[in-house]
Amino acid sequence: MTVIDPTPPAPPPARAPRRAAIAFVFVTVMLDMLALGLVVPVLPPLIKSLLGGDTARAAEVLGVFGTAWALMQFLSMPVLGRLSDAHGRRPIVLLSNFGLGLDYLLMALAPSLELLFVGRILSGITAASVTTASAYIADVTPPERRAAGFGLLSAAFGVGFVIGPALGGLLGTYGPRLPFWVAAGLSLANGLWGLLVLPESLPPDKRRPFDWRQATPARALGILKTSPRLVRLAALLFLVNLAHVVLPSTAVLYTGYRYEWGQLDVGLMLAGVGVSSIIVQGGLVGRIVARFGERRALLGGLVCGASAFAIYGAAPSGALFLAGVPLMALGGVVGAAANAIMSRSVAPTEQGALQGALSSVQGIAGMIGPALFSFTFAQAIGPLQAAHLPGAPFLLATLLLILALFVAAQVRASDEPSAATRG
Repeated sequence: MTVIDPTPPAPPPARAPRRAAIAFVFVTVMLDMLALGLVVPVLPPLIKSLLGGDTARAAEVLGVFGTAWALMQFLSMPVLGRLSDAHGRRPIVLLSNFGLGLDYLLMALAPSLELLFVGRILSGITAASVTTASAYIADVTPPERRAAGFGLLSAAFGVGFVIGPALGGLLGTYGPRLPFWVAAGLSLANGLWGLLVLPESLPPDKRRPFDWRQATPARALGILKTSPRLVRLAALLFLVNLAHVVLPSTAVLYTGYRYEWGQLDVGLMLAGVGVSSIIVQGGLVGRIVARFGERRALLGGLVCGASAFAIYGAAPSGALFLAGVPLMALGGVVGAAANAIMSRSVAPTEQGALQGALSSVQGIAGMIGPALFSFTFAQAIGPLQAAHLPGAPFLLATLLLILALFVAAQVRASDEPSAATRG
């Protein structure tokens, strides 16, 4: 007798994301950082040449360029996040690649300072693809593996950070505009590759209509108010991002002033930071989170980061300064762990909005940090100061991470049910 099993067949397992698609997202984020790094060594001399060799004026204009770029990032990241929630991740990521490539072509050809400034404005907008890339990772990875996925994106930042400035400096010896041409070619080539290998990660039934009112930075930050845990973690990430601005703001001046390091010394140090970050973010974050859990990994990362900044600020020699580099790399687990916790607190239709809000938080830190740490350094070494403390900016960064540690201690895994549980 034939027995009919009444149990319906199990649905087929969800198809894992194609490796080529994940590789493309990784390369996109890496190229964003690489392209930015390529132009770092050559943008100041290019501006100087367009100003007739006036160094002082070039420094002022460079500061304006930097602030404008950060402002555009702040304004555009929530928009791109909401657009990806409405139309899918694929078109936004691809448009960012092609837009960045065309923008670097504009800067390579710019005959005037005004057009170069327009290029930097457009670069701030189109280089914001990390928002959508993070949402893509949240779409295609299960909650328990998201910390490793976000760590992979951080590793992409590290790769770009290592290669970009070195390659830009090398290419710049052949002319200040050559790195712009190379950055354009890399971004356009990557966009063409994405047309072939990048599938959509957000199905139509999980999309939400685009609303401009929800895409402003102020409204974008509103998603963080939906739970106490999101508010705490957003505040934590603000403090962490603000503290880390100390490195690009003062590291070159500080190490030259205190340790008499030259450009080669600083370059090797930054390369060491990048390589250490790649090792931790690309290979250790997932294991650390799996072994200790997201919350303990978050707390441990903050302790490591605060210790590294304290070493940077107190080290009497360059060799001791370098001892903080591995600790700083281990501190990189903070962003991945916090992102993983937060991504479970919102629905799948809101992942882009969440990443846009977090990018806005980072943008605010990026606009405040340079002036804060540069002013602190100037005051700490000024002739009128009773105490000569050149490491003051790094000690201030240490205090910010200690404050973040207190905020992290208030975060509990049981604060609220996850978005999936809420349905």
